[in-house]
Amino acid sequence: MIYLIDHEDSFTFNLAHLLGQFDEVFVSNYFNINNSKIKQASTIVLSPGPGEPKDYPLTNEIYKKYRGIKKILGVCLGFQQIIFGENGKIIQQDKIFHGYQSRIKVLKESRLFKGFKTFKVGRYHSLKIKEPFNSKTINITMRCLETKTAMAIEDNERKIYGFQFHPDSFLTSNGKIFIKKILSA
Repeated sequence: MIYLIDHEDSFTFNLAHLLGQFDEVFVSNYFNINNSKIKQASTIVLSPGPGEPKDYPLTNEIYKKYRGIKKILGVCLGFQQIIFGENGKIIQQDKIFHGYQSRIKVLKESRLFKGFKTFKVGRYHSLKIKEPFNSKTINITMRCLETKTAMAIEDNERKIYGFQFHPDSFLTSNGKIFIKKILSA
């Protein structure tokens, strides 16, 4: 089962629908976490949402409690939440990318997407990782070709993954492949 934490975002149920093509999905609002269901889940997904990671201290607690124990995927705000949980900094971008399609490049650090070169993805964010982001286990694995912004992370040892873009957006070509690769990792 996949436990999807909803940060009250309009994309949450698009993401739930995409995830549901691979496994049972349980969605709960950020303010109403079901502890018995989250313990049963094999994967925890941190949804997109408004604001900044610091606005969601409970998500940070859940992330820190289950990292390295359960597979974790963060999308958009969820991606930023992982970086925040690893003591990284999240900052305002110069340009806001809401409803914007970008081409991203897969970097050599990616084990999951080895053999892929580029993707077109849908972006809906005004924040980004402040770099350099130093982690012993988390690698930046995709970047926007235009802005060089970090767009994906992988920690294959602890099974922590994140996308700054939305695999569930109609602007993302082959969004299903991103979810399939994560869930089969």
